Amino acid sequence: MAILKPLSPFTDAKGKIPFELVRPEIRKVEKHIREQVNAFDPGVAPYIDYICNTSGKRIRPALAILTAGAVGTITDENIKIGVVLELIHMATLVHDDIIDEATTRRKELTANAKWGNGMAVLLGDALFSHALLLATEFDDISINRKVGKASREVCEGEVIQSQRRFDLTLTKGDYFKIISMKTGALFAAATGISANLSGADVETEQALYDYGMKLGTAYQVYDDCVDLVGSEEAIGKTLGTDLEKGKLTLPMLNLLEHATDEQRTKINKRIIEQQALDFEVLVGIADYAGAIEGALDTASEMLVEARDGLKCLTDSKYTTGLIDITHYLDDLIDKCRK
Repeated sequence: MAILKPLSPFTDAKGKIPFELVRPEIRKVEKHIREQVNAFDPGVAPYIDYICNTSGKRIRPALAILTAGAVGTITDENIKIGVVLELIHMATLVHDDIIDEATTRRKELTANAKWGNGMAVLLGDALFSHALLLATEFDDISINRKVGKASREVCEGEVIQSQRRFDLTLTKGDYFKIISMKTGALFAAATGISANLSGADVETEQALYDYGMKLGTAYQVYDDCVDLVGSEEAIGKTLGTDLEKGKLTLPMLNLLEHATDEQRTKINKRIIEQQALDFEVLVGIADYAGAIEGALDTASEMLVEARDGLKCLTDSKYTTGLIDITHYLDDLIDKCRK
C-alpha cells in the first residue's frame, strides 16, 4: 500500500481540478461561511472562525452547485443549501474528533485538542444549531425538513457506530447502514435538495439523491481504508483511530470473512477483550492487504453505480462535472491501491 500524497483543495491525485467549473460559486460559498461567523456572539465568533478556517475540499457545496446546473439554473438558494450542509459537516467533524480523540485535522489542532472536549462539544452544537436556523430561511418548509432529516441521520449513524464498537455480530449490512447515515446522508441531501430547489421532477430528484448517497458511501469506504494505510503527514489528520476505538469497518469485516478459523479466533479474542487492533498485529494474522483491496473494489463498484444513475440527465458541462467527481474519487482509490 502506498503512502498517500497530500492533495490540495479541488485537486485530484493526478493534479486535475474537478471543481474548476464551479469555482466562482464555491468562492460565494466561502464568502457566506465567513459571514456566518459574524452572526455569532463576539465571545464565540473567534472559535467558530478557527473551525471554519480549516477548510476542506467543499465537496458538498460543489455537489449542490453542479446538481443545480445539471437540472436547471444555479441560484442563491443552491449556494445557501451548500453553506448549510457545509456548516453541518463542520459540526460533525468537531464531534467526530472528540469521539476519536483526534488531535489534528487538515494539519491543524482539532477543537478538542486546542480547547478541550467540553468546549468542542459546545462549538459543534453551535454550528449545528446555526445551520438549522439558516435552513429556516428557505420559503419551502419541506427544505428545512429535509435538512433536519439529514442531520438526524448523521447523528443516528454516529450513535449506532458508537454502540457497535468491538461488536462481533456487526454485519456488512449493518456497516453500510451506518456509513450511509453518517456520511451518505449529507452527500445525498446536497444533490437531492439542490435538484428540488432547481425545479427537478420527482424522478430526477430521487435519481440525484441516490447518486449522492452512493458517492458519499463510497467516499466513506475509501476513508476507512485511508485510516488504515494512509500517512498522517500526507492526509493532515489523525489516523488509525478506527482500530483503536474498535470500529469494525469494511476492511476488518473482509478480514474476518476470509480468515482461517485459527486467524479469526485470534482476531475475535482481541476484539472481545477490547484490545487495540494495530497494523502490525493484523498483518501477522491474516491477508490484511487483500481485505483492504476488497473494500476498495466495493467503493469502485459503488462509483460505477453512481455514474449509471446520472443517465437520466441531459448532457451538459455540469452533468460532466458530477461524473468527474466520481472519477476524482476513483483516482484517490487507485492511489490507495499502489
